[in-house]
Amino acid sequence: NISGALCISQAWPGMARTIYNDHKRFLETYLTPYPGFFFTGDGVYRTSEGYYQLTGRLDDIINISGHRLGTAEVEDIVNHHVAVAESAVIGYPHEIKGEGKMLAFLPLKCLPWGYCIAETLAGELRELISKKIAKYAAPEYVQVTH
Repeated sequence: NISGALCISQAWPGMARTIYNDHKRFLETYLTPYPGFFFTGDGVYRTSEGYYQLTGRLDDIINISGHRLGTAEVEDIVNHHVAVAESAVIGYPHEIKGEGKMLAFLPLKCLPWGYCIAETLAGELRELISKKIAKYAAPEYVQVTH
């Protein structure tokens, strides 16, 4: 049971070999962080049985009021809600805070007891994120899709 960066030791047929007109950037982004390995940019969790679970982008950071917040942290908490099947968190420009947040749920689980009411779910998720991370991490905008 260990978490870390997903790096690959051998080339594969569909692997990128450069960035158009910027080979130096390709080398710095994918080959320099872990010499001898191709760095995918993803976090990974490996179980004691040897199974791998991707945990999200390692470079996906939102800056909210001076706080650096990983999108994977928020997505992990949101995904624990009984009504949420999966989620994506992105930042968007905010005049005062630098970046605001938007949550998108794609799709919700089909539940019979009224979680299809977006305002109810949005409020519960804001409260959950406020308790598990911090008040500043609670999203300003929640987009629920069915």
